[in-house]
Amino acid sequence: MLYNVIVIILGGICKFMKNDKNNTKRLAGLAIFGAVIIFLQLFATFVKFGPFSITLALTPIVVGAAAYGISTGALLGGIFGGVTLVACIFGWDIGGNILWTANPFLTALLCFFKAGAAGFASGLVYKLSSKKNPNIGALAAAVVCPVVNTGIFCLAMALFYNEILTGWAADTPVFSFVMFGLVGVNFLIEFSVNVILSPITARILKVQNLI
Repeated sequence: MLYNVIVIILGGICKFMKNDKNNTKRLAGLAIFGAVIIFLQLFATFVKFGPFSITLALTPIVVGAAAYGISTGALLGGIFGGVTLVACIFGWDIGGNILWTANPFLTALLCFFKAGAAGFASGLVYKLSSKKNPNIGALAAAVVCPVVNTGIFCLAMALFYNEILTGWAADTPVFSFVMFGLVGVNFLIEFSVNVILSPITARILKVQNLI
């Protein structure tokens, strides 16, 4: 039931954007994708396993990136990054709020960069890997998106927030804390959701004659 609902919603967005040649309405279609991302991420803000919220907005980013290219993926990623930043500023994401308090500029840059890079990478990987098999392309894009998003976050924590990271780790080795405490459960959920829903991406693109 949920599978069919997601297919209908995202498929309708794709069809709307594909069939309309007017730039204004095409932008409106992107706005609808953005609205889906905003809704999903605001909902996910209050679902936590550890200091940071989980991410549920990656699937529409992957769909948009696969359907309309690399730049669209980066744009949708940027929308996701904006919602993440708002959650950090207002304290909905407790861990993110600590980072914002420590360094607002760097935290804002991180939110947009990691999310935009995840969308960009998804579009690029789909473009490169979907020529022979669109299903493999959809799966590859779904895998890359959370890996890039979380990977950049972990790297930034190690490079720019090492003092905070060390404090959170306490007596636990920092690497173990990052892998099993900071992002472990969250990443597994995000990764699993994206991989499980990757057939939806392929089905939507096929139904809308985008592959």
